[in-house]
Amino acid sequence: MTERHGLTGRLTARQAIALVAEAFTEHRPPPAPPAGGPDGPLGWEGYGAARARAAERTGEDESVVFGEAEVAGLPCALLAFEFGFLGGSLSRGTGDRICAAYRLARARGVPLVSLVATGGSRMQEGMVALTQLQRVARETVLLREAGVPHVTVLRDPATGGGWATVGAGADVLLALPGAQIGFAGSRVRPADADPAAYMAEGQLAAGQVDAVVRPAELRTVLGLWLTALSRPAAGPVPPPSGLSAYGSGDLPGSGWEAVLRARDPGRPRAKAYLDAYFSRRLALGGDRCGGTDPGLRCGVGLRDGYGVAYVAQYGTATRPAGYRAAARVIRLADRLGLPVLTLIDTPGAANDAEAERTGAGPAIAEAFAALAGARVPVTTLVVGEGGSGGALALAAPDNTWATPDSYFSVIAPELAAAILKRPPEDAPRTAEQLRLRPQDLVDLGVVRGIV
Repeated sequence: MTERHGLTGRLTARQAIALVAEAFTEHRPPPAPPAGGPDGPLGWEGYGAARARAAERTGEDESVVFGEAEVAGLPCALLAFEFGFLGGSLSRGTGDRICAAYRLARARGVPLVSLVATGGSRMQEGMVALTQLQRVARETVLLREAGVPHVTVLRDPATGGGWATVGAGADVLLALPGAQIGFAGSRVRPADADPAAYMAEGQLAAGQVDAVVRPAELRTVLGLWLTALSRPAAGPVPPPSGLSAYGSGDLPGSGWEAVLRARDPGRPRAKAYLDAYFSRRLALGGDRCGGTDPGLRCGVGLRDGYGVAYVAQYGTATRPAGYRAAARVIRLADRLGLPVLTLIDTPGAANDAEAERTGAGPAIAEAFAALAGARVPVTTLVVGEGGSGGALALAAPDNTWATPDSYFSVIAPELAAAILKRPPEDAPRTAEQLRLRPQDLVDLGVVRGIV
């Protein structure tokens, strides 16, 4: 036996449920033989006998268990895959149960928690099994339209169609340490494939999952997520306040002074504002396209016990992956009714060759569109540099505030001077002409006030 997740061997469905839930009431649909008779729709010889052996070995009559549960005292609908039943594969019967779990969450108006451990679609049912992915995709759309959150826990393994629908289709993706995660199962990958790319830790680094959580912490983390996603704060939320006193509370006398203050390494940074604003932060990492940006952090925070989505620039040039992650979080917040807080601090969008190759323009456009389309209130605070469109893409059009240690400009003064063919020493004069100080921004109507 191998050690996985701090337990011996793979978790069964019942063990996984017991790990996260203090109460569980199973829903058991009437057992039905596969369509087409004991050997299924394809008449696959020995399929019926294989199902019988799987049932005897696991005590289950299908590869999914579902019902109503309590996780950290919070009600939810819960489904768990039983990998011991024919590799947790998706069949017509499995599809029935998965769809019933999604409908249960919608009918009760409670979050869905899925505990995924599957090898993919069941070959013995052929295309009948594969088309269950379309059914699950439809239920995912209906769940999103209903504003019901879905948090998944990726166990070992989470592969094939179960990963590409139930798992990757969730709003929040948590994974157990060392879990195999990938569309390709271990027996169908290229022989020279990097095994790290198919592990939970590798998928976290690639921005495909949000967190790797140890089993002992899983129930607590799930409880925090269910609270944050299902208890939105009443918005619009106020901007963070009070930290600029630790830097310089008075207003800058000139445009160049405003720029120097914003670039001062000693002023309060986004992390300090987030730490003061939230009692707990739950990170949503990555853009789901294989990219991450360490200079942009986003997720959902708990403030007085209620959820607020946040997007925060950490002072570096924001990369395409950062804008795509921001758009993802803003759209999630809009779907679930969570107010949004954005913190701006960037010299601008990354403009190197790699940024262009990975879609800087489309990613910035996606962030602009997500913010423009948001129906939930958005609050923005400029805490440092506000560099051009790379900063404006995350700014609320009618609810942006500024700190005394910030500036907001159409372009950095040095770059403006270069475009105007001025010498570098003219940057201070150009900064004055740009009217980028916090008080200038108030006069221009760009920001509502100075925090």
